[in-house]
Amino acid sequence: MNKQEEVLLEFRDLFNKMAWLNKNKMEDSLKGYKPSEVHCIESIGKHVDPNVTKLAESLYMTRGAISKLTKKLMEKGLIDSYQKPENKKEIYFRLTSLGKDIYNIHEELHKEFQERDRAVFEQVTEEQFESMLRFIEMYSRHLDAEIKKQGISIH
Repeated sequence: MNKQEEVLLEFRDLFNKMAWLNKNKMEDSLKGYKPSEVHCIESIGKHVDPNVTKLAESLYMTRGAISKLTKKLMEKGLIDSYQKPENKKEIYFRLTSLGKDIYNIHEELHKEFQERDRAVFEQVTEEQFESMLRFIEMYSRHLDAEIKKQGISIH
């Protein structure tokens, strides 16, 4: 196995291990909500004036999938939609109080997981962090270019 394969395999293994380790706590705390719903709530909570396009881009989903997802979230009373007076064409989303509760539970879980893993990150030097972040940024730019080259679109 070459270094490239090894790195990608280790990334995948690390991601899967984190997901598996966090799964039960997430499911218990967010019972009745699918991961896609929670991630959409998170994205709405973190963006200013999120619309279908902005959500599709941040979640790497199609606009059609986001439309279905936001409709479900509105039916569950987790989000509502609004329009700006100067732009009656565009529809934006915001969290309801119930949606904010789910958002806050999810954020607290992330903080708990970060705290659990703090001991490892405290051992990482600034130089190591910078090196990892440079690699991730470089790889992300490469994947963005590949997405563009293949004409893959969220629209």
